[in-house]
Amino acid sequence: MTATRVLVLNSGSSSLKYQLLDMRDASRLALGLVERIGEQTSRLKHTCVGTGQTREQNGPIADHDAALKAVAEELARDGIGLDSPDLLAIGHRVVHGGMFFTEPTVIDDGVITEIERLIPVAPLHNPANLTGIRTARALRPDLPQVAVFDTAFHTTMPESSARYAIDPRLADRYRVRRYGFHGTSHAYVSRETARLLGKDPAEVNVIVLHLGNGASASAVERGRCVDTSMGLTPLEGLVMGTRSGDLDPAVIFHLARVGGMSMDEIDTLLNKRSGLFGLCGDNDMREIRRRIDEGDQEAALAFDIYIHRLKKYIGAYYAVLGKVDAIVFTAGVGENAAPVRQAAMAGLEGLGAAVDPELNSVRGDEARLISPASARVAVAVVPTDEELEIATQTYALVGKSN
Repeated sequence: MTATRVLVLNSGSSSLKYQLLDMRDASRLALGLVERIGEQTSRLKHTCVGTGQTREQNGPIADHDAALKAVAEELARDGIGLDSPDLLAIGHRVVHGGMFFTEPTVIDDGVITEIERLIPVAPLHNPANLTGIRTARALRPDLPQVAVFDTAFHTTMPESSARYAIDPRLADRYRVRRYGFHGTSHAYVSRETARLLGKDPAEVNVIVLHLGNGASASAVERGRCVDTSMGLTPLEGLVMGTRSGDLDPAVIFHLARVGGMSMDEIDTLLNKRSGLFGLCGDNDMREIRRRIDEGDQEAALAFDIYIHRLKKYIGAYYAVLGKVDAIVFTAGVGENAAPVRQAAMAGLEGLGAAVDPELNSVRGDEARLISPASARVAVAVVPTDEELEIATQTYALVGKSN
């Protein structure tokens, strides 16, 4: 029997998310999360979809090697272990592929070396991704391992949107350019939006709004990204849960010279103590909306700043694309926070886009339109599925030679 299963691994600095999928019908067989790796309070939560059974392990898990071995044991208990002949490949999420990796890539020593070279522009992500890759290769050295890069979807951006207005020789020397992130989500959602409209991706222009704790927007022209809000790092762009998004670069100089802050302190401020959290002390949109309903002015201002930035990007990408077929919301906030969608689209009727309040209030797990039938530009909610996108790209690459 031909192997059709793909294990997807998303390795963080102290966590390991995973899903096992059967690509004959893109069904999930198992999924789970190992968190607080390296601590005494580590936890593994594993769900076997077939039986509906969820199991938890609590206690120290020393490192990623131990975490993946624990995952392998859980899968084996369900009869779908890593030694199964049905397992075709392991797909790894890698955050930064620079300009070198523009598509999913079978991992070898040379690929690992190049991912290592990109660590200076992704110091929080690529080392953790590499740890997961090395651990999985050691456990199953015979199995194809595929890297799927967050940045790859955005490598189609023209130089006019990818370049910063600095000396290009200096920029090239230090790899300073706009790479963009959340690429697997933007790719999946833009394609699913076209399907929702009954069209081929090459026939539609879409503005994708990936709104989670991290948030990014993209302008997708006929299936190809032409602009995106994140840049050299995931700090640029929209207001996020704990990240500032767009900022006058001179703020950094000001905080260093006048505020006496170190570069590390400013880095922590902008990445971990800014955004919604920095504005009002909360980065959970549900809690912010609850506080607004109770009359909290600090939370209301944070929400207004969040929406203002979002509207600016919608308008900018409308101008970049010229013609827009759909504006689509995705990820945790985008899929679940109806007030965010309503506020972001309010006043854009002149652009042909509007939200039907009744449709917008409906919750669901399916892709759906929330705009009036008469709207010139469709507004949609499309749940993202980055794991499925990674598995799909992995299967398409490895399955060719299987």
